[in-house]
Amino acid sequence: MDEARVLALVTAVGERAVPSFVLALACLLLFVASAWWLTRRHVLPRLVSPLPPSGFLALNLGLGFVIVVVSAAIFAGTADEIGIDEELGVLDTAFSDTLRDSVSLATLRVFSLLTRFGDTATLTVLCTVVAVWLWVVRKRWLALAWVIAIAGNGVLNTTLKGIFERVRPLHEHGLVHELGWSFPSGHSSGAVVAYGMLAYIAMRRLPPAWHLPALLLATAIAFTTGCSRIFLQVHFASDVLAGFASGLAWLTVCVVSTELTRRYRRAPG
Repeated sequence: MDEARVLALVTAVGERAVPSFVLALACLLLFVASAWWLTRRHVLPRLVSPLPPSGFLALNLGLGFVIVVVSAAIFAGTADEIGIDEELGVLDTAFSDTLRDSVSLATLRVFSLLTRFGDTATLTVLCTVVAVWLWVVRKRWLALAWVIAIAGNGVLNTTLKGIFERVRPLHEHGLVHELGWSFPSGHSSGAVVAYGMLAYIAMRRLPPAWHLPALLLATAIAFTTGCSRIFLQVHFASDVLAGFASGLAWLTVCVVSTELTRRYRRAPG
C-alpha cells in the first residue's frame, strides 16, 4: 500500500474516531478473553505435572523474554520513525489534525475525564492505598513489588522522554494542558503497569472466578487511558503505541520477577 493510500486510510479512521475506538477496544477484549481461555484450557493443564525449579525458572523467563523482545521491537521501530519528515511522523500529524477537526467538544470532555485514570496524582494515590493495604494484610513482598513497578515505570518514562525530546501536537481545546516531551506517553505506560499489576494482585488475592473480569477491566482501563491521549491531541498515536510497548515490557519484568521471588521464598532449603 503506497503512502497516499495509507494517508487516506489514516484520515478516514480519524474522521470515524469514536466508532474505530469502540471497535478496537472490543477486538482487544475479545483477544484477551480468547487468549485467557486458550491458556486455561490447553496450556495450564499441561503444566500440572510438577516442574523442577530450573524448568519453572526457564518457563517464566522464556515467556517474559518473548514479551519483552516483542515490546522492545515495537518501541524501537516506532522510535526510529517519529521524525517530522519520516512517514510515521507525517501520518501522526495527519491523524492528529483530523481528530482536531472531526471530534466534537462533548466527546473530548468525556475523554478528558477518562484520561484521569493515568494522571500522576491518580496513580500516586492508587499506589499509596494499595501498598498500605498489602502491608496491612502482611503481603509485604507484594507491596514492595507494587511500589517498584509504579515508581520504576515513572523513572523509565521520564528517561525515555529525555532521550527522544519529541514536541507534543498542538492542543487548543482548553480541557487539558500538558507540558514536557511527548514520546513515549507516560499515561499509556503508567496505565498498563498500574492496572496490569493491579490485575495481577487481584489474581493472587481473589477467587478464580474473578480473574478474567479483573484482567479485562485492567485492559479496558489501560487501552482507554492511552487512546484518550490521542483524542485530546496531547500525544501522537505513535507516542501511545510506544507507551503501551514500554509499559508492557516493564510490567512483564515486574510480574515475572515477583513470581520468581515468591516461589523462591517458598522453595524448601
